[in-house]
Amino acid sequence: GLAGNFGFEPGHYDVSVACAEDRLLPSLRAAPPEAEVLADGFSCRTQIADLTGGRGRHLAELLAEGVEEEAR
Repeated sequence: GLAGNFGFEPGHYDVSVACAEDRLLPSLRAAPPEAEVLADGFSCRTQIADLTGGRGRHLAELLAEGVEEEAR
């Protein structure tokens, strides 16, 4: 991800993207289109959205959906 606040600080964008290109982005590109991407950190979700157009989801979101489906 963005390494927390580090990636939001001026001058760190290129380093942040390079870190994402190491493992995160290749993994996302290799994932099937229907894959759910779990990203608990706000900065990770932000970077996923900005660099891929995809959506990282917080664990609480996925758990809440599961509870709602069970209740039906």
